[in-house]
Amino acid sequence: MRDGDWVAQTGTEIRGVLKVMVDAEWLPGGVAVVGTGSMWEFVAVGGITTLCGDAPAAPDVRYDAASLTKVMATWPLVGRAVAEGILDLDAPLSRYFSGGPYAGGSVTVRQILTHTSRLNPVTWLERYVGTEQDLAEAILSEPLDEEGYRYIDRGFILLGLLLERLLGDPLDRLAAELWRGTGMAATTYGPLPRGAGVAPTERRVPGAAPAWGVVHDEAAALMGGVAGHAGVFTTATDLGCYARELLRVYSGEQGPREFARFVRQSWQPYVVVEDGLWRGLGWLVNADGLVYHNGYTGTSLFLHPETGRYVGLLTNAVHHGRRRTGLFDLRAAVRAAFTD
Repeated sequence: MRDGDWVAQTGTEIRGVLKVMVDAEWLPGGVAVVGTGSMWEFVAVGGITTLCGDAPAAPDVRYDAASLTKVMATWPLVGRAVAEGILDLDAPLSRYFSGGPYAGGSVTVRQILTHTSRLNPVTWLERYVGTEQDLAEAILSEPLDEEGYRYIDRGFILLGLLLERLLGDPLDRLAAELWRGTGMAATTYGPLPRGAGVAPTERRVPGAAPAWGVVHDEAAALMGGVAGHAGVFTTATDLGCYARELLRVYSGEQGPREFARFVRQSWQPYVVVEDGLWRGLGWLVNADGLVYHNGYTGTSLFLHPETGRYVGLLTNAVHHGRRRTGLFDLRAAVRAAFTD
C-alpha cells in the first residue's frame, strides 16, 4: 500500500475506534498522529473535560505521557551518555554509585533497559518518606528478586537518578535540551497550569477535581513530578516530531553515528515477553518488526523502522477510572495497521 493511502486509511480506522470509545463514555477523547517521512495526519476525537467546561481534543493539547517518559526522556539520554562514552551498558551500577556494597550493585543498565534487572518489582516509594536515605541507595539496597523478565518502573527511576549524576543537571533540564533539539516545543515535565491546553487524568476522589497538569503516577509525584519512568507531558504534534527524528536516526539520515548505533541496538529483540513479542532496550519489538511502547494513562508510540511509518496515541483513558475500557482494542487496531 502506498504511504499516502496507508496514512489516510490508518487515520480513518483510529478515528472510528476512538469515536466508539468516546460515544460509550469510556474516555473523554483522544488524539493520534499517523505519518511516514514528511507526511503526517492528525486525528482528534471528543474533547477534554475541565472544571470550566469541555474543550475539544486537538494536536496541541498536552497529555500525561506516563511510561512514554521512559522512551522519550530516559532512554535517549542513556543513548547520549553511551555515545559520549560516559556510560557503559554492561558495567555494574556499583561503578557509578559510591558507598555500599548494595544488593543491586551488580545490576547493569542493559538489564534495566530489558527489564531483567531483578530489582524490587514494587514501585511504591512511600516506605522511604521521612527517612534520610538517598533514594538511589535505597533502591539499590533492596534484595534482588528472582531472575527473569519483569516489567518494572524502579529501574528507570534509578536510571533517571544516575543520568543526573553523570550529566550534571536535573533530569527535566537534560530532557528539555534534548527535546528542543528535535523541534519538540511543547513537551515538558510538569506541573502545568490547568486549562484547556492540558488534558486532566483521573478523578481519584469523588467530588474532587481530577489530577490536572500534575503527574498521574504516584511514585513520580513523590519525586516532585520529575522521574525517569513518568512525569512527561506531550502533544500529538511533538510525538510526531519525535517519531520522525528517531526513524531518521535509525536510517542514518541524521544524528551522531554512535547514537544511531544505540537506536538500532535498542530495536533488536533481546528478551522474550510472549510468543511473537520481545523486549529490546527500552522498547517492545514484535514479529512484524514493529517497535513500540505504551503508557498507563492511555498513550502509545508505534514505529516501523523498515517502512518509516509511525503512529502516536494520546488519550486520558484513566479519566473515568482505571479499567481503561477499549484501550486494548484501540492499540490492537494500530498494531494491525502495520501489517497491511
